[in-house]
Amino acid sequence: MRRIKKILFVFVAILLLLPSFLVTAATNTSKSEDDVSSQEGTVSSKDEVVYAKLSATGERQEIYVVNILDVEKEGTVIDFGRYSNLKNLTDLAELNQQNDAVEFTAPKGKFYYQGNIDEQPLPWDVSVSYLLDGKEMTPEELAGKDGHVQIRIKTSANEEVDPVFFQNYLLQVSLSLDLEIYRNIVAPDGMLANAGKNKQITFTVMPEKEEDLLVEADVQGFELEGIDISAVPSSMAIDSPDIDEMVGDMESLTDAIEEVHNGVGELESGVSELNSGVKELRTGSAEYQEGMKIVSASSSELIGASKQIDEALVSLNQALSGNSEEMNLGGLNELQDGLLQIAGRLKETSTGLSTLKKNYATSYQALDGAMNAIPAPEISETQIQELYGSNADPNVLNQLIDTYSAALQAKGTYSAVKAAFDAVNSTLEQVSGGLLEIATHLETMAEGISSSLENNEMTDSFALLQKGISDLSTNYKEFHSGLVGYAGGVSQLSSSYDMLDSGIADLSTGTGELENGVSELHDGTGELKDATSDIPEQMKEEVDQMMAEYDKSDFEPVSFVSAENENINSVQFVLKTESIKYEEPEEVEEIEEEPQGFWARLLELFK
Repeated sequence: MRRIKKILFVFVAILLLLPSFLVTAATNTSKSEDDVSSQEGTVSSKDEVVYAKLSATGERQEIYVVNILDVEKEGTVIDFGRYSNLKNLTDLAELNQQNDAVEFTAPKGKFYYQGNIDEQPLPWDVSVSYLLDGKEMTPEELAGKDGHVQIRIKTSANEEVDPVFFQNYLLQVSLSLDLEIYRNIVAPDGMLANAGKNKQITFTVMPEKEEDLLVEADVQGFELEGIDISAVPSSMAIDSPDIDEMVGDMESLTDAIEEVHNGVGELESGVSELNSGVKELRTGSAEYQEGMKIVSASSSELIGASKQIDEALVSLNQALSGNSEEMNLGGLNELQDGLLQIAGRLKETSTGLSTLKKNYATSYQALDGAMNAIPAPEISETQIQELYGSNADPNVLNQLIDTYSAALQAKGTYSAVKAAFDAVNSTLEQVSGGLLEIATHLETMAEGISSSLENNEMTDSFALLQKGISDLSTNYKEFHSGLVGYAGGVSQLSSSYDMLDSGIADLSTGTGELENGVSELHDGTGELKDATSDIPEQMKEEVDQMMAEYDKSDFEPVSFVSAENENINSVQFVLKTESIKYEEPEEVEEIEEEPQGFWARLLELFK
């Protein structure tokens, strides 16, 4: 019993002390909260995530921002932004807004709050249009339709917003298409990936770029989940690509172009030498042609003179064949003079032929040297096609091939008639020697007649003379026939050579044009060499410039909601369009009301 009393006494004492303890604790707690609210808090950094809801065609509908503050020291914090509605996402502390300032008490650590924005536009204008079988339709009209659909998404800069976001942010546009209703999906600039039963399509829009994105597919019962658009700063440092191999290839190309230029220079020198040789050939050919014409004309005169000698020998032979008694001394003297005149003319003819042979040999030697100087390499059809594939000037190559063909044709023609040229030289030598030998015989005969007249040995000498003249006349007929054949060959050779000389003239014209063309080609390859010599360095500079254009690693984030906010760590945008759903119209069944009885209608009056 005493133990129970003792316990009751302690219990009563505790009850008496508890109110004062609670009052003291409440007082201390109230005092602690007052102390926290009275001190200024410190924010080390702030993140902003901007969420925007767009219509199915891209019009802005609703924007709210989740602000994330890293509170380094607890206390009163002021953040800036014009919001239509505020919501504390961290605790139950009240958020107070005056004009563009939001004031609240925040504990140490992460503090989250949400603010809705009514008027501020987004940094990007987004427009989404839909076409079905080439006809533009509204989302409501398109829902549930079948056909070939095109979805066009246009992004551009909003001139009403600070351009810092458009200039430094990278957009990712994503669509998810249900493979049960979409087939034959095409997105020219997008990346396609499988995501379960859906096909995920992702586009990337670089900073400072406005894009027109396209997705097209065959659809049955059109529906579309919302299009997701996220924007993040392109602040990662971009490593320069390894272009050493490509630069090495370009250096090889420039070296090859330089080699081509040097090769064309050597070709120009060779063509110049060829043209000089062909010019000499043209000159020699002209001289040779003129000489052949002279030989041909001289041959006609030579045939006439030879015919007269032949006729004279025939007449002389006939005259000597008569009775020797009929021959008087005066006739013998005339015969002696005639023989000496014939011998003299034959010597003159022989001398003319010797001169002609010398001139012919000189012209022929010049012609032969010039023709042999023309190179005749064998160029295959494969090599010719490789030349056409070397980016050389086709006109110059055509001239080169034509000149090459003309040179080969000239050399071939010359080789075919060279034997005739050689025969002319030996024939002239034989004819000249034969004429000289006949002249010598005639002089010997004239001397014999003179000696016989002086020694009165007419009978024996006359018989010898008669026989000698007869033999001479017979032999001369054979000589004259050969001379006529020679003259015909010379005339034919002169006529044929006109064609060869014409070909050589064309060849000379072609090599002249070729020299000019190759000279222009050499100038062109020189310009190409100068223009491409620094391509490797230009490539490096272009790559560095391009990388610098897309490297935003030095970008300093700024607040989207207010320029007064400081220590901004990051600002991100998350945009989403409305989904397009097809809802089949519900069928409403009409319920026929049963007719009411008297009591039911009576009771209805009191309700």
